[in-house]
Amino acid sequence: MDNVIDFINVHRDRYLEELKALLAIPSISALPEHAPDVRRCAEWCADEMRRVGLQNVRLVETPGNPVVYGDWLGAPGAPTMLFYGHYDVQPVDPVELWDSPPFEATVRDGELYARGAADDKGQVFMHLKAIEAFMKQNGRLPVNVKMILEGEEEVGSNNLDDFVRGHRQELKADVVVISDSPMFDRGVPSICYGLRGLAYFQIDLRGTKTDLHSGSFGGAVANPAYVLATMIAQMKDKGGRIRIPGFYDDVRELSDAERAEFRKLPFNETRYRKELGAPKLFGERGYTTLERVWGRPTLEVNGLLSGFTGDGAKTVIPAVAMAKISMRLVPDQHPDKIAQQFEAYVRRIAPKSVELTFTRMHGGKPWMTSFDNPFVRAAGRAIAKGFGKEPVFTREGGSIPVVSTFQEELGIPSVLFGVGLPDENAHAPNEKIDLGNFHNGIVASAIFYQELAGVAVHA
Repeated sequence: MDNVIDFINVHRDRYLEELKALLAIPSISALPEHAPDVRRCAEWCADEMRRVGLQNVRLVETPGNPVVYGDWLGAPGAPTMLFYGHYDVQPVDPVELWDSPPFEATVRDGELYARGAADDKGQVFMHLKAIEAFMKQNGRLPVNVKMILEGEEEVGSNNLDDFVRGHRQELKADVVVISDSPMFDRGVPSICYGLRGLAYFQIDLRGTKTDLHSGSFGGAVANPAYVLATMIAQMKDKGGRIRIPGFYDDVRELSDAERAEFRKLPFNETRYRKELGAPKLFGERGYTTLERVWGRPTLEVNGLLSGFTGDGAKTVIPAVAMAKISMRLVPDQHPDKIAQQFEAYVRRIAPKSVELTFTRMHGGKPWMTSFDNPFVRAAGRAIAKGFGKEPVFTREGGSIPVVSTFQEELGIPSVLFGVGLPDENAHAPNEKIDLGNFHNGIVASAIFYQELAGVAVHA
């Protein structure tokens, strides 16, 4: 193992330059004009898989972007790890808020800034480098590895479930490893054992066939912008509790033990508030901030659009109004059931004076595992050795829908092995990854493979 770690330490400068080349590809899956870049990135990843020593590498076509697959199965009797990551990235708007070009990776104060640096190219890349180190030094891996990288995670993974169902035998493994999550805090490595799910909608209201002069027609027709605002106001009470009937019926409550563990974590609400620039924190009454973010469902307005928004004044009644609304879900809530409840409630509170249209966008199921399973314990030992500190166990407020798919379709547990930071700005301007975490993550990934080799599995 020492020779593998020595190899990683010697090549850290090369890793940085190679990662910059990957980050230079604007693989934005949400924008059709970047479709050629998305495919170019898939091909780059496939070439890198081959270069580090993976076999059977290929692009598997889907109705959307291709899945990149590669494996190395030369460790008979050892566990098989299925690694999942994604090579697509979020849009970069508003680009003027970036301090350096989003696809020209730039190092500042020990951190690498670029779109995809943390979510998820940097974290995928550290596993490729750990594989390379084993193959270059030992000619083999201590475990069997299957790797899939998708190109649609940032737009809902619409084709991934079908891919997994259609390749059950090929994807057969003992554990799924995913590096697409942050550490609890700088200097506090962690393992995530729970994720929230997601239900996402667009609501469109139309009042008239065109915008109208507010002097000539004000008082004669409903204003869609105002109607939408009143509808949104009816979705939560003043204590932050969601008013949709049945919304909380299936919520798995936080256990007393979990709440006790959360209280032990080094979390400072005042510092958290100041870092966010919020005058005051707000959320569902009766829960701490960590409990609300990790273990309670939410409803948020992600975007609003209506009327005249340019400089100066234009006295119009807008013809249309639009809102994008997402709900984060917790264990035992199902996105389809929540979606039905949401639609029914919105239809009930929408007045007859506007036309209402729903667009159900992507969603995903929540996920939770036991943090005392042997694979999670192996990850904990690897992180402790790679970072020189025992990890804490956390849940995550975000969503990785495929985790539930792996559990349901393949019947295998997942380990979330992330090295990002809470302030990594994923999905925002100035996304970054801490280079110390990136390097330690490569070391910890290599140690993790060695630790996995010692986990007993059933044939």
